[in-house]
Amino acid sequence: MDWDRIRIFLAVARAGQILGAAQQLGLNHATVGRQLTALEGELGAKLVERQTNGCTLTPAGEALLASAERVESELLQAGAKLSGATAAVSGTVRVGAPDGLGNYFLARRLAALANRHPDLTIQLVPLPRTFSLSRREADIVVTLDRPKQGKLIIKKLTDYTLSVYATDNYLKATGKVKQRADLAGRLFVTHVEDFVYSRALDYAAELGQLMKRHYECGSVVAQMEAVRAGHGIGILHDYAAVQHPELKRLLPGLRFTRTYWLMSHPDTHDTRRVGEVYRHIADEVRAARAAFIAQEQS
Repeated sequence: MDWDRIRIFLAVARAGQILGAAQQLGLNHATVGRQLTALEGELGAKLVERQTNGCTLTPAGEALLASAERVESELLQAGAKLSGATAAVSGTVRVGAPDGLGNYFLARRLAALANRHPDLTIQLVPLPRTFSLSRREADIVVTLDRPKQGKLIIKKLTDYTLSVYATDNYLKATGKVKQRADLAGRLFVTHVEDFVYSRALDYAAELGQLMKRHYECGSVVAQMEAVRAGHGIGILHDYAAVQHPELKRLLPGLRFTRTYWLMSHPDTHDTRRVGEVYRHIADEVRAARAAFIAQEQS
C-alpha cells in the first residue's frame, strides 16, 4: 500500500474536502482526487462519499482512518527519536492561538525565535476559533478551555485579566464613568455573538445589558482599534491595553479573569521543532506573567 496515497487520504479525511486537502498538501486538486480514487481501487472499497459541499467517510474510510492514524503516530514518534540527536532545529511548526494572545504577545516573540533558527519555519495562526490537534490543524494550540478528554499534552500557561477601557477623548465627549450606572447609553464595542467559540468569552453579557448600543467586531484587534479611536467603551485584555497609553482603565473594581492553556499532541511533542517552540512559548509567558494580571487600583 502506497503511503503517499494514505497521506493524501488522511488530509482529505481531516479537511473534509478534496480542495482543502490539496491546499494543505500543496498539490493540484485533480491530483488529490486521482490518488484517492487509485487508493479506493487498490483496496477494493469506497472510502469517501464525494458531495458538492465536501466529503464524508464511509464505514471503510472510518476504519482506514483509525489504522492510518496509528501508523502515522508511530512514524512521527520514530522520527522524533531519530531527529532528537541532531543539533539543528528545522521544519515547520504551526501555532494556533486566540487572536488576543497571538497578535499582542506571541507575534513578536515567535518572530524572534524564528530569527534565531534559520531552518525553522513558524506559522502563527492568531484567529478567534478553536484548532484541532488530532486533525493536524496545528502542532501547538493555545486555548481558553481545558479539554476534558483526548490524548493531549496540556499545560496551564497563565491566568489573565480583562478590564473596561475607553480613551480620555471619548470620556471628555460623553462624560466620566465612575460607576456601572454611568455606562448606560454608551456605545459598547464588543464581539459578534455568532462568532463566539468558547464559554470563556461570556464576560461581555453583563455590560451588554447596561450598554444597549453595540458595535460588534469579529476579532480582538478590531475591538481594540475601535476603542483606541475613541468611539466607545470595550472590555479589553489588560496585557494588550497596557501597550497603548491612550487607553484608560475604567471601574477598577470590575475585571474578568480567564486562563490560557498550552497544548500539543504526544505524537509530535518530542520533536525538536515542536519542543523548541512549545518551551519558548511557556518561557516567554512565564517571564511576563505579571503583565497578564491587572494590578488592583484604589
